[in-house]
Amino acid sequence: MSHLSRLQQRASQVLASDTVHVPSPCVSVCAVNPDTGWCEGCLRNITEIAAWGQMDAVAQRKIWQLIQLRLPVVHTQRENPRQG
Repeated sequence: MSHLSRLQQRASQVLASDTVHVPSPCVSVCAVNPDTGWCEGCLRNITEIAAWGQMDAVAQRKIWQLIQLRLPVVHTQRENPRQG
């Protein structure tokens, strides 16, 4: 299973849960894609990564929702890479 598939699975689990602690989406694959501005591992942007520790659970869940929205974009990019 790819790390993006695991990220999708984790996003579904986190968003279905109502626990107070929201886990970080970090998967230790830290490289920013120059086209999207999102981390290749967790699909957050630099601002979201930097602010994560200061966010409340509601804001963290919103980031998980954004990750779910970004996953199809990344899958499409990988299936149809731009021609150089």
